Amino acid sequence: MARLSDLIIHHPEVQSFEDLVKLVAKAGQDGERFLEFDVKPDYRDTPRKWAMMLETSFYWGDKK
Repeated sequence: MARLSDLIIHHPEVQSFEDLVKLVAKAGQDGERFLEFDVKPDYRDTPRKWAMMLETSFYWGDKK
């Protein structure tokens, strides 16, 4: 299971929500089966529908 907080903590190079979306997609492609939203991303560009966007990215990757 991938926790959002772990992804953010272990990848300090991620500086925007757009970068986080790519990181979450990679976690899904690398075989993680579940994504837990244990924190809200605190980036300036975090949209209101952040959870839906991350979930979509996690399960569909770049197949959108």
